[in-house]
Amino acid sequence: MVDYTSAKQDKIDLKGPRLPFIAQTPLIVARPLEFLDNCAKKYGDSFILPLGVFKNRQIAFFSKPETLQQIFTASPERFEWGKMTYVFRPLTGSQSLIMLEGKKHEAVRRLLMNRLHGKQMYNYGQTIIDLTLAEIARFQVGSTVAIRDCMADISLDIILRVVFGINPGQRYSQLKTLIKPFLERVNSPLNSVQFFFSFLQQDWGKWSPWGKFLRDRQQIDRLIYAEIAERRQQKDLGDDILSLLLSIEADLGQPLNDEQLRDQLMTLLLLGHETTASALSWVFYWVHQDPAVLTRLKAELANTDLDPIAIAKLPYLNAVCQETLRINPIALISQPRLVKDAIELDGNIFSKGSILIPCIYLAHRRRETYPNPESFDPDRFIERKFSPYEYLPFGGGDRSCIGKGISNYQMKLVLATVLSQYRLELSPKHPVKPVRRGVTIVPSGDCKMIVKERLAKSDRQLKTKQLERVSLMG
Repeated sequence: MVDYTSAKQDKIDLKGPRLPFIAQTPLIVARPLEFLDNCAKKYGDSFILPLGVFKNRQIAFFSKPETLQQIFTASPERFEWGKMTYVFRPLTGSQSLIMLEGKKHEAVRRLLMNRLHGKQMYNYGQTIIDLTLAEIARFQVGSTVAIRDCMADISLDIILRVVFGINPGQRYSQLKTLIKPFLERVNSPLNSVQFFFSFLQQDWGKWSPWGKFLRDRQQIDRLIYAEIAERRQQKDLGDDILSLLLSIEADLGQPLNDEQLRDQLMTLLLLGHETTASALSWVFYWVHQDPAVLTRLKAELANTDLDPIAIAKLPYLNAVCQETLRINPIALISQPRLVKDAIELDGNIFSKGSILIPCIYLAHRRRETYPNPESFDPDRFIERKFSPYEYLPFGGGDRSCIGKGISNYQMKLVLATVLSQYRLELSPKHPVKPVRRGVTIVPSGDCKMIVKERLAKSDRQLKTKQLERVSLMG
């Protein structure tokens, strides 16, 4: 048996575009879907890009389930991670889960996963529904709304309440006022470039792009650290994520310090806000593209009375959300792996320094796995269960997104709540196409929709729920 860990040279039988990666970058950034589709059409499930001046280094893309299984089940010790996530460090901090490696990463990941999944997650259901109802109460019949903007506002409210545990008040308002434009700038094409190139990270005062970023981050950090300090003084902690992290030390052997808490909160904010808002925008687009899908979904939702547990168990709603994340995954790729010890994948040997990229977008477009992959067909997920190497909207292995459970839950509850209150219609004046926004692909024009009708039943449902909550509170 060959010891591939000591191999010094690549042995790769893959094809790909001949131009160096730096020459491919403008197309990858400007039109990533076209680039990936063309490469898959020309070169198949796996292809390779040269890194040009770096000898024996390659960037390889993979989408075949068998190869993805090899990557996701390989020992994490075979890869270096920090060099692949450095662009996030100014945003999330050095103690963020995505920056950690080895046993420390394993311990922190386990701690967070335990708090973001299972029974604990379901405690957040009513809060998600209430925040959604409050946001869409402003809808006016006959008006046109930007669904992506609306979903971004709901997503931010949910993070502030469920993750940060901050109740409405001065600090809540200050954070929301600061975070919303901060994230808008971070995700804009012009500003996002500076995170990739250190020479652009120059503080030339508050009017310079990097100077503005640093000052905005400082203001947000000040409020977060104030919340952490205040929460440490409380005897009775809540069930939000920050409270749970404050109360746990057994997993790590010691409490999380303020910097660790801040970095995990910022990670959940940055990776959970834009991505969930984008996924929600796409699900509204797709269910309103096909009247049969919308009719069937509303029929399933008819008798749930906005009960979060009942909604979460609905099979067709689940299939609709899964199909949305298949055809428009939150991210196009899973976290890249930088090879530390040479590794064999599907007969190819990748030496130290090679970069392996599991491609979610192409895995979800394989005709062998998904017949007619360009069509929106939720029944795929009714008829068949796909493996985690065929369906991977949140990545895979020990670097998959820790927030996948709450993100799926949020998608179901927000969609069900809005459809129970209003009849919407896609605006014919604003046709939708996929466009890049930060690391996500979103509907163009913020997915404009017309509010056609407020449903008569919705008023009764809302009033009944309000009375129930008043009664429970005594």
